[in-house]
Amino acid sequence: MEGLRIYGGHYAELSRRFATWLGLHSTDATAVLEIAAAEERGAPLSPARLSERISLSTGATTALLNRLEAAGHITRTREHTDRRIITLHSGQHIQKRADEFFGPLAHRLDAAMSPYPPQLLEQFVQFIADLNATMDTHLAEPSPAAPSSLGALGGRRR
Repeated sequence: MEGLRIYGGHYAELSRRFATWLGLHSTDATAVLEIAAAEERGAPLSPARLSERISLSTGATTALLNRLEAAGHITRTREHTDRRIITLHSGQHIQKRADEFFGPLAHRLDAAMSPYPPQLLEQFVQFIADLNATMDTHLAEPSPAAPSSLGALGGRRR
């Protein structure tokens, strides 16, 4: 678990560097990456689903999407039979820039995984899926009540 926590920290730092490289706020870059990744999976996001994925309110997500669309980083389309449903797509230049930035890492990760047999990697994929499902279930539950004071956490009172 410690290794996964460290990997998560590395991923967060890589995302921060990607945002800086693109000249975007980190939340904007995270949104662009989520939109592009969903497209690659063949399941483009709606604004509501993006809002859930990046933990923003619907109003904040709308403002973010307005910024990204005005800059040409994303487009919103109505391609569903229900015309009320909006689908998000990354701008053509975003995928190119993401490939440019993440390409060297992808090659290193491919090399790091190449010695492992496909069955072991499939087991690892299932293991990660199980961990994510467990986390999703936990996060869907109400949070415990906040401590009544910092004293309960060992902090000093003022």
